[in-house]
Amino acid sequence: MHIPPGILGVLLGLAAPVVIFALEYRSKKFESYNFDPKGVEGAFEPFLAKYIRAAEFIIGLVTGSIVLLVGSSVLHGQGGHLAWFFASPLFLLAFSVVWGIAFMVWLVFSYEEYRHENPHTAFAYSLSEALGFASLFCFCAGYVWLIIAVLKL
Repeated sequence: MHIPPGILGVLLGLAAPVVIFALEYRSKKFESYNFDPKGVEGAFEPFLAKYIRAAEFIIGLVTGSIVLLVGSSVLHGQGGHLAWFFASPLFLLAFSVVWGIAFMVWLVFSYEEYRHENPHTAFAYSLSEALGFASLFCFCAGYVWLIIAVLKL
């Protein structure tokens, strides 16, 4: 039986935040956490801007790469289709975008909730870490896999 093209990338992309969440959640020692360093109100906002900018940067690189790779397939024959071995790394790169956008939305939502005096729970903290690091993992793994796929040509 042949594995459909891209299924390994899909499985790895879906597993990344789940595994990272499980590891991060197990490491949490407290029921809730303070967003603002040293309890100074609003002190997290510069960090929030940096996290959002980092996620935007990764998403920009990934989306540009996907568009360039898929767009260039039109110029390289095969009826405008990419070779099957590009499927898994492209799925990983796509998951990097999905998890990166989810990270930004979740982080802003969580901080807003915190500013309205709702506790920043170990679950919310772990989910923030899982989404952010899953995006980064899929970005790195997708590019490494893409390089390996290209070099095998």
